[in-house]
Amino acid sequence: SGTVSSVNVILEINDNVRISCQLKRHLSPMTVGLIARMLPLKGNAHHMGKSIVYFETRINSGIERKRTDFKKGDIAFLPTGGCICFYTNDVHSGQPMTPIGKIITNIENLTEVKTGDILSLYLDTL
Repeated sequence: SGTVSSVNVILEINDNVRISCQLKRHLSPMTVGLIARMLPLKGNAHHMGKSIVYFETRINSGIERKRTDFKKGDIAFLPTGGCICFYTNDVHSGQPMTPIGKIITNIENLTEVKTGDILSLYLDTL
C-alpha cells in the first residue's frame, strides 16, 4: 500500500463513501510515520469554517514544517486535538498546521459531510 515515500489511504464517510488519499512522508516524515502506525483511525466529522473538514484522533505530535496556506485537496495535521484536516477549498493565512498529504479522488464528496458523520481513515490494501 504505497511506497517508501507515500502511504495510500482511504477516507471513508459513514462506512459508505470512499475517497482515495495519499500521505506523503517528504512533507512531514515524523508526523506521517506516526499517523501511518496508528491506522486505522476513526472519528466524528467537524467543520472549521467552510473550507476544512476534520476529525480528532488520539495522536499526540508537535507541529512539523508548519504552513498556514493550503490548497484544495491538501491534508494537514493540527496538533491541538490531534486533528486530521481535509481542505475542500484554498485557505490562506489560516492556522499553522503540519502538511501531511493530498486527496486523490472524489474530493467533491467531502462537501457533503455533515457534523457528526463518521470519518474513517485506513490503509488502502489494493
